[in-house]
Amino acid sequence: MAYDPYVPVEKNIDETQKILEDKLGIGKSFDVGQREIVVMERRIQLYYVTGLVDSELVVDLMTQLLLLNSLPHPNDDVFQTIHNRLVHQQVTVTDKVNDICTSVLSGLVAIIVDKETQAFVVDVRSYPGRGPSEPDTEKTVRGSRDGYTENIIVNTALTRRRIRTGKLRNIILKVGDQSKTDVVLMYIEDIADQSMVDEVKHRIEQVKVDGLTMTDKELEEFITGQVYNPYPLVRYTERPDVVAAHLYQGMIAIIVDTSPSVMIGPVTLFDHLTSVEEYRQTPAVGTFLRLIRYAGIIVSVFLMPTWLLFVLHPEYLPDFLNFIGPQEEGNIPIVLQVISGEIGMEFLRLASIHTPTAISSALGIVSAILIGQVAVDVGLFGPEILFYVAIGALGAFVTPSYELGLANKMFKLFIIVGTALLGLWGYIGTIVVGLIFLATMKSFGKPYLYPLIPFNFKALLKSVIRYPIPYRYNTHKRQEQQKSQPE
Repeated sequence: MAYDPYVPVEKNIDETQKILEDKLGIGKSFDVGQREIVVMERRIQLYYVTGLVDSELVVDLMTQLLLLNSLPHPNDDVFQTIHNRLVHQQVTVTDKVNDICTSVLSGLVAIIVDKETQAFVVDVRSYPGRGPSEPDTEKTVRGSRDGYTENIIVNTALTRRRIRTGKLRNIILKVGDQSKTDVVLMYIEDIADQSMVDEVKHRIEQVKVDGLTMTDKELEEFITGQVYNPYPLVRYTERPDVVAAHLYQGMIAIIVDTSPSVMIGPVTLFDHLTSVEEYRQTPAVGTFLRLIRYAGIIVSVFLMPTWLLFVLHPEYLPDFLNFIGPQEEGNIPIVLQVISGEIGMEFLRLASIHTPTAISSALGIVSAILIGQVAVDVGLFGPEILFYVAIGALGAFVTPSYELGLANKMFKLFIIVGTALLGLWGYIGTIVVGLIFLATMKSFGKPYLYPLIPFNFKALLKSVIRYPIPYRYNTHKRQEQQKSQPE
């Protein structure tokens, strides 16, 4: 049942109590608490959720309020006296029962005063969760070891620690008719496109759902309208330094409570190919790593389909590549071997994800050596098939974006099927269709293949070469201008 936003706080505290007990489930849910005290001859009730509040702060608030009974009160304004006594950095006043319910269920404490039509909401949240630690999927040899957690307050603090400007905006929104999940829209004013910010905010506000059970991923599908497109239109990261760098580039970040991942947009294909490790090394080394990564991704997508084309149609094979081709074909057709090998690699990946960490390494060794060797010995696969499948898997693992790696896997299977059915025309046709598909995609209005399509040479050069930081932000020009000016 959705809350009525227009239910006011009643002057009679008993009436407000009945409404809150019904909406919060007091007496039905053990973790929703209520405490009543008397201050200055007024009944005061506190509402909170055990486990989401800092118990010491709640006790301290009640202690400070009870001390009012032993102090003189020259001011007859009880409401204002209590307000001044709430020694906390964040105290708000509301006159809507719906806001009280949402706040209490979010981990705040609500304070109702008899004979008053307004209530206090104090932020005493203390969410359970782990501390900041380096993300497993975005490790770096050099650099910070902190990462986002499932606590939205901690996540915004980690970002603001790196962006100490008053123009950093954190707009909090509520999504979900029942869950009221906290969503923070983060951007830097005067750097991000305000029209894009307004559009994304409008899309989030228009989301109609009971709750975000899959947190940020479910929200992504609502705001991007993505249905069957496998390629990610936003980038996910668990590193605060990555988010800070993208915010300085004019992008926006979306943080969803209970998720350690942060969405970044609008992004291009080249944004998904950028890794933080490149900026932790010298520009030359960073450029080398980036080029190696690009080569690995290209090989992972096109190596197997190209090899299959040459095997099925050896007339296209150049003379200097005559050594390519299966020496032992196996007992099943080559096409089925290729498709089975690619799908089998996905079996191993999924198995490693769902395997306890203590034995996941052993699983990988057994799968790679035992199963692969037995498959070759019994004639199911040729050794060359397994070699190319393994090379393609390594190339997929170098992709910084996990979502992009999965999308490239589907694209590769699309090319393999086209090549198996139509030969050279199927190979070329599927690649062209895929490129056209990517060229027509947009992430919040930004072309997905920019700066390749539409072509921008300078921007493309910066995407391929890891520019030195001073040159990237043109600070060297300002330094030269300062040196040239007379003292």
